[in-house]
Amino acid sequence: MPTKRALLIGAVETTRIAFEAIARHPAWDMAAIVTLDPALARRHSDHVDLRPAARERGCPVIHVDNINREESLSAIRDAGADIAFVMGWSQICGTAFRALFRDRVIGYHPAALPRLRGRAAIPWTILQQEPITAGTLFWIDAGTDTGDIVDQQYFHVAPDETAATLYAKHMRALAVMLDRALERIAAGEMPRMVQDESCATWAARRTPADGLIDWRRPAGDILRLIRATGRPYPGAFTRLGGADLRIWAAAPSDMGGRHAALPGQVVARTADGFTVLCGQATALIVTQWSGPDKPPKLHAILGD
Repeated sequence: MPTKRALLIGAVETTRIAFEAIARHPAWDMAAIVTLDPALARRHSDHVDLRPAARERGCPVIHVDNINREESLSAIRDAGADIAFVMGWSQICGTAFRALFRDRVIGYHPAALPRLRGRAAIPWTILQQEPITAGTLFWIDAGTDTGDIVDQQYFHVAPDETAATLYAKHMRALAVMLDRALERIAAGEMPRMVQDESCATWAARRTPADGLIDWRRPAGDILRLIRATGRPYPGAFTRLGGADLRIWAAAPSDMGGRHAALPGQVVARTADGFTVLCGQATALIVTQWSGPDKPPKLHAILGD
């Protein structure tokens, strides 16, 4: 079986998983890794420095800030790869880039395409209360997550799923799918399944500001936001005394109906946490947070 040469593009945990899958397959060589300079790491909240792994295996590393620039395209062309794997890279692959590989560019999307095409699919999966999702390998085309599907791995989304636990499920699914896809492509197959446009949905871009908590919402909605935006993402937050208070974990409370208070008001406090009144006479107990070292004072109003 002739050896295939892969070019890997990315800068996050997804990229690391893909690197390990390609590196362990006997029919594949890594032509190069294209990644961000560590000085630009803040572009990704889940950034992974791939240089040590590449150095250990003697793999060239190409640092770029935009894969569509002419100097980037020149370096990528010189790497001499057969297929590109774009895993954890937020830029659209332009026409000139795809032409380098005769449209043989494989991407990963953390959703059951054609559902939730677009950005922030993991938070949106939780916010939309999707009961089942999938990781999807697909051939990147001129659209956004519209290309033919290479493989999909389905799994359930737990009622208490967090961004971290869902992220981990996607990493496991990606590893399984890459092992299958690399084997099939090395054997000469090019699996393609056209997406069903009638089932397509789209996910809008999210920013850190979208994690701002509106305490007028019911506790269930707020808990869902906390779970969806937690690590490795920037987190849900409120404001206290002009400073941001990031809330990483919380639980339902039965105290909402027993307190006359405003939404966002702290109605109970211990050394380990504090209870906040929410909309519709509901409440939640905050158990993990960052910002102020001590819990807010009793009767303080959050979100000021």
